[in-house]
Amino acid sequence: MTTSVPVPISAKGTALVTGASTGIGAIYADRLARRGYDLILVARNQSRLGALAERLRAETGRAVTPVAADLSSKSDLARIEALLKQDDSITVLVNNAGVGAVAPLQAANVDEMESMIDLNVTALTRLTYAIGPVFSAKGSGTIINISSVVGIAAEVLNGVYSASKAYVLAFGHSLQRDLASKGVRIQTVLPAATATEFWDVAGYAAQKASPTTMSAHDLVDAALAGLDQGELVTIPTLHEGEDWTRWEAERRSFKFSNAKPAPRYLAAAGA
Repeated sequence: MTTSVPVPISAKGTALVTGASTGIGAIYADRLARRGYDLILVARNQSRLGALAERLRAETGRAVTPVAADLSSKSDLARIEALLKQDDSITVLVNNAGVGAVAPLQAANVDEMESMIDLNVTALTRLTYAIGPVFSAKGSGTIINISSVVGIAAEVLNGVYSASKAYVLAFGHSLQRDLASKGVRIQTVLPAATATEFWDVAGYAAQKASPTTMSAHDLVDAALAGLDQGELVTIPTLHEGEDWTRWEAERRSFKFSNAKPAPRYLAAAGA
């Protein structure tokens, strides 16, 4: 006769990871489980989710719950929002689910671009809105939002994709302002080219083999190290961190509050 061994309740709570069936999301799941978190894994591919959950349970002893959901579907998204609001064990949300494209404006299908916005922007926003008040009420919790360096280097890939990732970065700054004083940690991660299936879906699989492309393992490990160090924005490929610090300081020093236009415009208008 065999008996089941009860899984210990995690003192760290539960991490909910979206886009968790493969790539960056799957590695976040692995690393967080090894750090002692129980997991709720959300993705569309149920068979992959199930296989990952089974492996992580066996290797880490953590409780792992796979939840098949398409976050571009309003009904599925509402299910995950409700889960975030109702499950008191959740202490970390990793908003990783997303899709990309490399096609320029005139070659991109506008319906596909709208779907990209639904996933990269709307789903991430709604899930954050679902958990933000919960974390604020508890006075603790961590939200990790996966952006991209193209949120800054907007000319590199598809414009809608770049704009969606610029939104994630700006949203993170705003969340930091609104939630940090309530004990909620916000980290925005900006990967550069990373070797995942993203490139297969985007239509440029060759990028995975480029010598400038980072492995997903290195990306996640660096991002978690940045979280441990208290970074608000983590760019794993940026070796000179002071470059970002200076850029941010200059951005925040701009003075926009003036009742009159700048002299260069007044002169041009003949004022």
